[in-house]
Amino acid sequence: MIRSFLLAGLLPVSAFAANPTPDTKITYKKIGAATLQLHVFNPQGHKASDKRPAVVFFFGGGWVGGSPSQFYPHCEHLAAKGMVAIAAEYRIKSKHKTGPQECVKDGKSAVRWIREHAAELGINPDQLAAGGGSAGGHVAAATAHSKGFEEDGQNLKIRSVPNALILFNPVLDNGPGEWGHAKVKDYWKDFSPANNISKGAPPAIAFLGSNDKLIPVATLERYQAAMKKAGSRCELHVYDGQGHGFFNESKEGGVYYKKTVAEMDKFLKSLGYLK
Repeated sequence: MIRSFLLAGLLPVSAFAANPTPDTKITYKKIGAATLQLHVFNPQGHKASDKRPAVVFFFGGGWVGGSPSQFYPHCEHLAAKGMVAIAAEYRIKSKHKTGPQECVKDGKSAVRWIREHAAELGINPDQLAAGGGSAGGHVAAATAHSKGFEEDGQNLKIRSVPNALILFNPVLDNGPGEWGHAKVKDYWKDFSPANNISKGAPPAIAFLGSNDKLIPVATLERYQAAMKKAGSRCELHVYDGQGHGFFNESKEGGVYYKKTVAEMDKFLKSLGYLK
């Protein structure tokens, strides 16, 4: 595995850290007092000269809290199957005193940075998926759909739109009556992923529990219909009786983690990301 990285901002990860643990942490953005890192899991024997498919995950937490470690199990799983898998940090209210716009700006910066440094990371810049859960699912979807919200000084010649989406009980609609509207009411029309789907949107897979009290099934069904209308693929998997966050490895003994990961793998195989 790659254990070093010749870019400023790399932090070694302790060999004594609990598993799963990333191989490296790489700084992708410094803004104000915030230093944001990518927690990278590499396949066995990975080399910088490889051109592997990759995925970046964004944690949930309502744009307020959360940790990249939420998606460590997904990253370890996909790295074992041959992908470079990354859990990204982004600014959140509890730590950085920032709002939803900064979350999306950082998401776009992360996708762009990974693509820009594909050669050093040993990935294929045209096989880069973005995923996440809840508000992190919003960040991932926003990198694909939302208009604007690019950080000043970014190289806009490098696309911040991923090539595929993996969405776990995601916040997709920020319109009136939908989750988070009060926080983004002044700019929701450009910010809301479901309201900004355009032709050429990347293929997506989405997971939801039928008893999710935050995200109605109807919201994801509208997203799926809008994606199909735009000519894009969108798989929706709804799990009976399950609530918000059901997909995490820590829930229900990992039963629904395994179920959703199995469907994620099928989706990634269909795209040629997994063998």
